[in-house]
Amino acid sequence: LTHSSYANESKNKKIVSNERLEFLGDAVLEMVVSEHIYKNSSCFTEGEMTKFRANIVCERSLAKCAKNINIGEYLLLGKGEENSGGRERVSILSDAIEALIGAVYMDGGLENAKAFILRQLGQTITRVVNGNAFTDYKSRLQEIIQKTSERVIVYEIIEENGPDHSKEFVSQVRIDGKVLGSGCGKSKKEAEQIAAKHSLELIDILNI
Repeated sequence: LTHSSYANESKNKKIVSNERLEFLGDAVLEMVVSEHIYKNSSCFTEGEMTKFRANIVCERSLAKCAKNINIGEYLLLGKGEENSGGRERVSILSDAIEALIGAVYMDGGLENAKAFILRQLGQTITRVVNGNAFTDYKSRLQEIIQKTSERVIVYEIIEENGPDHSKEFVSQVRIDGKVLGSGCGKSKKEAEQIAAKHSLELIDILNI
């Protein structure tokens, strides 16, 4: 893993940095993470999935992965970067893991690159997606409605799809018989939370 500072200082002009591999690795990383989010977060909008991906592939997240596998120890750095703590610098570490992903892709193909990415970032993906999915939108909706009225919020599961080991539930939120929002999730609780979230987004539009 050769940083540009090392390549620039080297007398051997055949030594090149890993910037081209970073370019490739960045593209592979975004594709794999995007696919994983898409397949495992069927209830979220394009905008929400974009935010998830940005949080997952940010410099801080990638640098943490790089530290977990001690990439810093294997970097070739120029003297200036070495002396200024480049082995611990977030930007350098995140670039290095992108280069490593690019190298894995070139050497072993997409499936191996995918396995590597999900092994390193799987927990981060779960934390980001589930952390958003289980924000207590139901309580927030209840607070807003009760500020202006005593109307009762009713949640109803209207659909159950898929096999027993991988069900997907669809929930509706009703107030005074009016459907306020709906949402789907891998559990009844998650579906209700997503329905409440969508209801919060529609409150101003429906003027309730």
